[in-house]
Amino acid sequence: MVKMTNEKYLVIGGAGFIGSNFVDFLLTSGESVIVFDNLISGNKAFLEKNFSNKKFTFIEDDILNWRNHLKELNEIDTIIHLASNADISAASIDPTLDFRRGTILTQEVAELSRIIGVKKILYASGSGVYGDHKKEILIEGITELLPNSPYGASKLSGEAILSSYSQMFGIKVACFRFANVVGPNQTHGVGLDFLNKLKSNSTILHILGDGKQSKSYIHVSEVIEAVLFVSNTVEEDFFVTNISNGDRIDVNEIATIAIKIAGLSESKIKIIFSGGDRGWSGDVPIVNLSAEKLVGRGWKSKIGSEKAIQMSLISLWDQINQN
Repeated sequence: MVKMTNEKYLVIGGAGFIGSNFVDFLLTSGESVIVFDNLISGNKAFLEKNFSNKKFTFIEDDILNWRNHLKELNEIDTIIHLASNADISAASIDPTLDFRRGTILTQEVAELSRIIGVKKILYASGSGVYGDHKKEILIEGITELLPNSPYGASKLSGEAILSSYSQMFGIKVACFRFANVVGPNQTHGVGLDFLNKLKSNSTILHILGDGKQSKSYIHVSEVIEAVLFVSNTVEEDFFVTNISNGDRIDVNEIATIAIKIAGLSESKIKIIFSGGDRGWSGDVPIVNLSAEKLVGRGWKSKIGSEKAIQMSLISLWDQINQN
């Protein structure tokens, strides 16, 4: 159980998948929360149940316009920065998207923090900063950082920007290189994609690549727990860590789980692969993310990748059938 510290949080991107789950947890824990979201990829409906909470404020605007909201952004203790382009493959069409919606945006978050005197920034980076290292275990401070997508490059540049602000202006920063996060309110991801396809056509399932892409999947509840554990216990001014359960599951296994949750028979579904060893240009087919750094600090995942996928797809299938 995470011990809360009665702080005021600004959650940038708080109407998105991870953000909305963070907001629910923080408000349930009695914290004060301001959400800043332009709703490009976020969904206001994810936050509806919180609008009557006196400790909750919603600002519908682009964070680049933060200077227009200085009166509302007062006495913020901690910023949780989750805003960025959520579609990694979109760079194949618009390579500048992650620069605009990632690098520049993060610099603005850093400057906002400096101007209003924020004590701490919790930054959602990602495993994309490592790039494609085949089956090599990806270890913080050891594995070379060679992002192979604009998304990964943007996340890495965000870490560098926040490092400089931490050292020059005394802002504590923790950067989190997430495994693939799954859970309620997901707006994209392979499992959700499979469920939507099966809902539309229960006889055919298209799979990008060869289905052997293998990655770690961590439930959003554990992401929240790990981030707040670091926020409350780590003393370093600038801290970088993976958040992973240390195991993996491949796309073919996820397809099998999705078919079962949709109540269908795998033997009656024609599976068509697009071919190749990855889903799209810039995809990393195997991500082997070390979990040892946080384990050494006292936090360990209790939900493996397979269970995280199952939990996520059950909740998402319920959501799909309610719409």
